[in-house]
Amino acid sequence: MVRIIRNLAVLFALACSSMASAAVEITFHSFNGSVFVGRYPHAFISMEGTLKDGTQIKENYGFSAKKATIAVLRGPVEHIVMTEKEKWLAKTNRHFTLTMNDEQYWKVRGHVAAWRDAPGRYYDLDTRNCIHFVGEIGKILGLKVEYPDDMLRKPKSWLNHVSKLNPRLDARQVD
Repeated sequence: MVRIIRNLAVLFALACSSMASAAVEITFHSFNGSVFVGRYPHAFISMEGTLKDGTQIKENYGFSAKKATIAVLRGPVEHIVMTEKEKWLAKTNRHFTLTMNDEQYWKVRGHVAAWRDAPGRYYDLDTRNCIHFVGEIGKILGLKVEYPDDMLRKPKSWLNHVSKLNPRLDARQVD
């Protein structure tokens, strides 16, 4: 009987430690890009970790125009929520990482779905681009976010700006 109780205690302790360590980290990225490489500057997030129910998470999301054409300069165009391949993730600027709880994770996923499923032409270079997409995710996590006009097309500078607005992040400025 003592052995059964001891085994149950060990299993309970393992379950509790597993639940306590359940967390998903979210990292805010920028990609420098270049017109010549065919990849424009971009901001996006990646998430990795474990939810309380044990579900493993490894995802990333960014928001972009569905097609990179001159039409982007004239107003709203068709949009896409995109995911980056591992080779691109390795080449990004990682600005800062936060730990999310399950509720925040599901709010972020709801945001992703809302922008992905928005009807019509939802991408606008000046009012609804990758920076705005990532900024709204930052707000879900309690970050102070601003969208200065001179940074709307400069994801790296903008994420550095968000870092300065939120000193608790203790984030380094990316050159």
